[in-house]
Amino acid sequence: MSFSDLFDSEFKQRNKGHFSSIVRLALADGVFAPEERAFLDKLAIRLEISAAEYEEILENPTKYPINPPYLNAQRIERLFDLARIVNVDHHLGDNQEVMLHKLSLGIGFTPENVDAVVRKALQLADEKADFDVFLEEIEKVEKVN
Repeated sequence: MSFSDLFDSEFKQRNKGHFSSIVRLALADGVFAPEERAFLDKLAIRLEISAAEYEEILENPTKYPINPPYLNAQRIERLFDLARIVNVDHHLGDNQEVMLHKLSLGIGFTPENVDAVVRKALQLADEKADFDVFLEEIEKVEKVN
């Protein structure tokens, strides 16, 4: 196996882990809303998840571990995706908020700042903030907490 194949393999595994985290969050209330399914379809393309992998992850979203990103900007990008899936059906159930909190810890936010980060992420998702605004605002919250 060449070095580039190893890199591609790790990249694919991280994407599968990220996608499965989002699927778990979308399923936290027990069903996919049509908006959630549409979001997942677009995200699967962006994360280079094949149709077979997509179906496999839908069947068993806990199969892939959460792989915390090394860089803070990547961690915030994942939070951005997670917050958008929570907000997409405009019905934040208790399970979804709890799952977002757990996944945020899993991707590397600290117990000291996770509550403030999740609260701000949900607010920004509700406001339909773009990624640049989201990144800037979450970084501010992290500095304060």
